[in-house]
Amino acid sequence: MKLAKRNYKKEYSKFQSSRKEKKNRALRNRNRTRLTKMGLVRKGDGMDIHHKGSKVRVMKASKNRGIAEKSRLKGSKRK
Repeated sequence: MKLAKRNYKKEYSKFQSSRKEKKNRALRNRNRTRLTKMGLVRKGDGMDIHHKGSKVRVMKASKNRGIAEKSRLKGSKRK
């Protein structure tokens, strides 16, 4: 049985255009704008907005991007 070649471009565009993801992206943009106006973050300052559920924090980009996802941890069934 030969598998069909995946169309990654189509999958990506379908994911980005879904209603759920549009709402998530809008929420992230709104949080970033709010924190920028408060003076907590600026472009190029090396800080990220950490989103964990409804909690929003400012942290170093290197630390935020180094957090292990549950799917990548040992023993995870998701691949």
